[in-house]
Amino acid sequence: MPRPSAPDAEPLSPRSRSDAPVVLEDPRPLPPERLRPLLRACLRLFLAAAWTLGCMPVQSVLLVLPGRGKRRFARLFHRVLCRLIGLRVRVVGQASPAAPTLFISNHASWLDILVLGSVLEAAFVSKAQVAGWPVIRTVARLGRTVFVSRSRGRTGQEAAAMRDRLAEGGSLILFPEGTSNDGNRVLPFRSAFLSLAEAASAVQPVSVAYDRLGGLPARRRDRVFFAWYGDMEIGSHFWRLAQLPSGGVTVLLHEPVAPGASADRKALTAAVEQTVAAGAAALRQHREPSPGLTRAVPLASRRNRRS
Repeated sequence: MPRPSAPDAEPLSPRSRSDAPVVLEDPRPLPPERLRPLLRACLRLFLAAAWTLGCMPVQSVLLVLPGRGKRRFARLFHRVLCRLIGLRVRVVGQASPAAPTLFISNHASWLDILVLGSVLEAAFVSKAQVAGWPVIRTVARLGRTVFVSRSRGRTGQEAAAMRDRLAEGGSLILFPEGTSNDGNRVLPFRSAFLSLAEAASAVQPVSVAYDRLGGLPARRRDRVFFAWYGDMEIGSHFWRLAQLPSGGVTVLLHEPVAPGASADRKALTAAVEQTVAAGAAALRQHREPSPGLTRAVPLASRRNRRS
């Protein structure tokens, strides 16, 4: 007896042949509002890379030559780089003329390096992990960055390296928070970072706030675009940032204070932290800061005033 023929099977749908979704390419070109940010990011990336590669051999030569040329060129490098990536820097106040000066600043992003480097003739104190990042480590070393691991076994050696830099007359920039944040606050300062204060001629608090985006005052949610913290990758963060319209940042240079003006290191740390936090808060609220109100007052002077 002949076997009954199987009924005609229905053709399998694309989804039944594979679990992967079907992605149909859209032949239409990207609209201008989506294409413009990508072109802007590509141009900024190209210009920043070309400028950096062109400056490397120049700074390499200046490092072996005497004089302030290496410091001045580093400042020029950072200043031009800020403009190339669409970041305009506004400075309020005067940098300390004393040499060396220990600049103490809040920290919200890797952009702080470019911003402060464009304003101050000083080297940075950075965590040791940066020394392992490709390209960035080369730029950091050309900028005479001092790397610290914060491990107990090397604390004395690293502190000696920073003291030697100050003894040579070179100023340093410190971020006493120890890490970056979302840009809407200032974390507590660690007094251990100010153990170098006695080796400096002056200590100058610095407040940094990213307060403009696309020509308009930046709001709380806008500052997150500039901030770099947690497990963010610097490459993807730069790519997102480069697509945005031009941004703005204000650097507030408070009046410098003498390292020995406070009773001890903890008192100096508290005074500087209060000054930096008050200045950053005023900038975030788009209030023009007054040097008289944001000045770091030594703790000893406050006790005399109360009595």
